[in-house]
Amino acid sequence: MIVCAGRNEVFNFAEPMGVGLIETAINLTRRALFDKPDFLLFVGTAGSYGEHNIFDIIESKRASNIELSFLDDNSYTPLDNVIESENNLAKNDTIVNCSNYISSNFSLSKKFNAYGIGVENMEFFSILQVAKEFEIPAAGIFIVTNYTNETAHDDFLKNHKEAMAKLTQYLIEKKIIKSI
Repeated sequence: MIVCAGRNEVFNFAEPMGVGLIETAINLTRRALFDKPDFLLFVGTAGSYGEHNIFDIIESKRASNIELSFLDDNSYTPLDNVIESENNLAKNDTIVNCSNYISSNFSLSKKFNAYGIGVENMEFFSILQVAKEFEIPAAGIFIVTNYTNETAHDDFLKNHKEAMAKLTQYLIEKKIIKSI
């Protein structure tokens, strides 16, 4: 089963799950309870913490939920904040950080690189958490639309349409989906 976020990030070959951690968790849990898929592939966009370029495509099976305050030792959590799907569906180890907020301080967000975290996306941590709970192998394929800096939102908007087309073409070339 291929899933995506929703609202303005919808593909005709993927089922929208919602935007952010909460909507995604609720809707995917509902879906898994009533019609559990054999596997989950999340497709969407991501912001780069600096090591990936605009329009790079990243495959991952690992996500984190680390807030910016954690990077400056201003918070902690008793929860596991990194999760990995046990499968061979993704070809690299890029960790995708997830939050309901978009990072816009590039000097601070670059600190994620020290933890092996390369990009951010709002939904993927929820996808992997629900997949783990229901024992569903999962992976994600992302295309970078922006850097996590002060122009993140403007760059996302500027690059979004082209990124969606490039990601769709990548999925066709990898024979994940058929030509649309």
